[in-house]
Amino acid sequence: MTQSRPSTTSEGATASSSPRVELDVERIRSDFPALGQRVHGHRLAYLDSAASALKPQSVIDAVVKNYSEDGANVHRGVHWLSQRATTALEAAREKVAKFMGSATVENVVFTRGTTDGINLVANAYGAANLSAGDEVLISHLEHHSNIVPWQQVCERTGARLVIAPVTDSGELDVDGFERKLSERTKIVSVAHVSNTLGTILPLARIADLAHARGAVMVVDGAQGAPHLGVDVQALGVDFYAMSGHKLYGPNGIGALWGEKSIFEKMAPYQGGGGMIRTVSFEKTTYAGLPERFEAGTPNIAGAIGLGAAVDYLTNIGFAAVAAHEKELVRYGTKALAAIPGLRPIGTAKEKVGVFSFLLENVHPHDLGTILDKRGVAIRAGHHCTQPLMKRFGVPATARASLGIYSTRSDIDQLVGAIREAQEMFS
Repeated sequence: MTQSRPSTTSEGATASSSPRVELDVERIRSDFPALGQRVHGHRLAYLDSAASALKPQSVIDAVVKNYSEDGANVHRGVHWLSQRATTALEAAREKVAKFMGSATVENVVFTRGTTDGINLVANAYGAANLSAGDEVLISHLEHHSNIVPWQQVCERTGARLVIAPVTDSGELDVDGFERKLSERTKIVSVAHVSNTLGTILPLARIADLAHARGAVMVVDGAQGAPHLGVDVQALGVDFYAMSGHKLYGPNGIGALWGEKSIFEKMAPYQGGGGMIRTVSFEKTTYAGLPERFEAGTPNIAGAIGLGAAVDYLTNIGFAAVAAHEKELVRYGTKALAAIPGLRPIGTAKEKVGVFSFLLENVHPHDLGTILDKRGVAIRAGHHCTQPLMKRFGVPATARASLGIYSTRSDIDQLVGAIREAQEMFS
């Protein structure tokens, strides 16, 4: 496995001048204890990483170590366990900051995940800077987590939510997006990668267009970070939110990076311990970054586990991850296309390992249940993208999504199980 972290292109895809490094997938699979089990007597083909990725043993060990050996609160304790836990937490922040391409650690805030990060920006920045007549521009590809917070803040401020169109292939209509921009646009918030279709959005281009109009650029990076890596400097965005559990880390933890000059002017939207400088009954003054946005006891073990996940991915190297996934996307696209009656939803030229599809005469929920009996784990439903489902005229899709541990055998097992389902319903 490679030790280097390749550079990131303007759209977030990785590039490297070094020779291609093959991913040792079998070795990687041995790092994930969940893959060693059998489901209904079958080998587990886990194809639901877009919902939540499995955890390597090193991440599990890091979380267990914190609870077993430390377990103390951070930042305010003078005893040894607290000091050690604080050191581990802040070391994890440094790892996450480096992973995201941040120049400093001060503007990397630990959150409960991408949803929490977007809500933080919507409430702490949006509510303070939007007024009647202003506009927030998002795309038709967005997860509910990048729709509902903006709806809520628009309702409170009188601003308007504007939707950029998506093409029939599931790509952002960039020309349509540009036409939606205006002098009223104050915030642009889009996904790095569509969780339903796998489409990679041209973030650098979108950021340039947004900034030309004076708008602030927010990114839902839940799916982008695990597939493409992150370089906030190269992307030119103002806020980037990501989740630990999509990144082979623990649940309930994430990170929000913010442009420091903007972050520093924002008031916290949650109050409590840890985010203050002084408190009196007359007035409270707030701590600096990042503490002012981390009210209460943080998810200490989760943050440490996220740091371990970053270590794990960095050790593998995103050049190898990207090459492996690209080959699997090619293989999976061809294999699924050979199934009669299968209709793919989302055929973007630039996409990650997410396959959404419909199977003729079989409801996605029924298909998901049948596949589970064959040891194949997929997701069936609207994938928290109901407006996108409406755009394509379907109530739900079946979705198979890849991780770094995915193999051709997983795809073969998926295809075989789909064909069995067809036979059952024929």
